Amino acid sequence: MKEPQIGEILNLYHFTVSPVEFERFGSGHIHQTYRIHADGRFFILQKFNQTVFKYPDRISFNQQYLLNQFDPKVLPFELPLPIKNKDDQFFSQINGELFRIFPFVKGMTKDAVDKKSQARMASEAFAHFISAFSQVDASVLQESIPDFHNLVLRYEQFEKSIKNPKIQINAETRKMIEFYLDKKKLLEKYRYYQQHLPKRVTHNDTKINNLIFNDPLDKVNAVIDLDTIMAGFVFYDFGDLVRTVACREDESSLNWGAIHVDLEKYEGLLEGFIPVLKGKVSAQELKSISFGGEMMTLIMGLRFLTDHLNGNIYYHVNYEEQNFHRSKNQSELLDSLIHHRNAIRKLEENIS
Repeated sequence: MKEPQIGEILNLYHFTVSPVEFERFGSGHIHQTYRIHADGRFFILQKFNQTVFKYPDRISFNQQYLLNQFDPKVLPFELPLPIKNKDDQFFSQINGELFRIFPFVKGMTKDAVDKKSQARMASEAFAHFISAFSQVDASVLQESIPDFHNLVLRYEQFEKSIKNPKIQINAETRKMIEFYLDKKKLLEKYRYYQQHLPKRVTHNDTKINNLIFNDPLDKVNAVIDLDTIMAGFVFYDFGDLVRTVACREDESSLNWGAIHVDLEKYEGLLEGFIPVLKGKVSAQELKSISFGGEMMTLIMGLRFLTDHLNGNIYYHVNYEEQNFHRSKNQSELLDSLIHHRNAIRKLEENIS
């Protein structure tokens, strides 16, 4: 992005436009993100990716709804929603492209958790987010990504890809297909929870790099990447934390024998999540969170394998078998979570 274009964008806001310092910022792959220095302060400027998020109007609706519903003082961290432009809008359009500006929150992000205390801080932050909106009517929220965590739909897409694969299915791929078809029995519990649990305001993308920590790494300064805020189940947010935090290897690892649930970090997640939400959500919702780890791991494995069968049309890959390897990675973690169900139940009982 060139400086004149940044000046053009800033003209749409209540800035005193002057020479602006700017630089690419962060490691995100969806939006183009810059840190800018204007009017004596730092801000985050994003060029919005309309290919990934096809309904920016829904994102704006949801974020305005949240602004109308909560008091920032109830959260022990910042929730940096976009700054409105001169037209009182979150998005600004120039030549058909969308831009937005956020307050800059000082701190650091992490792509992986090093220890139990960081896992606890992460889950505590996302639990506080759910708690802050626990009395809000989540049904008002619009789907910024329709059916994002719909396990029923993901199985339908998976089975369709099996019937009409774009690749030659070898023995190893057949074995992985059979693995995920066998796990279809988890749909029964998912459907039960769909019928019996309320939907809450959930973040829906609770990766560790969607938090900004302070420099000593002993406090969360902000929860970010708020485009996926929608109505969801509590176990969605806890489950994605389990998938991305409580595993000994990341989702790109090919070290199959080392991909196991890390029970110490899992315990940290429980220690942060349950105490914050106890009394704010139902006991049945808290009981469902262990299913969330299995379900979110399953859904990502399904998505990776489906994309592999479809010829790698959704996820970027560096080599032809990468989505297959990602699905195998998730299958190893899912097996480990299922194998450790009793140990996880004991951890929950100790905290509850």
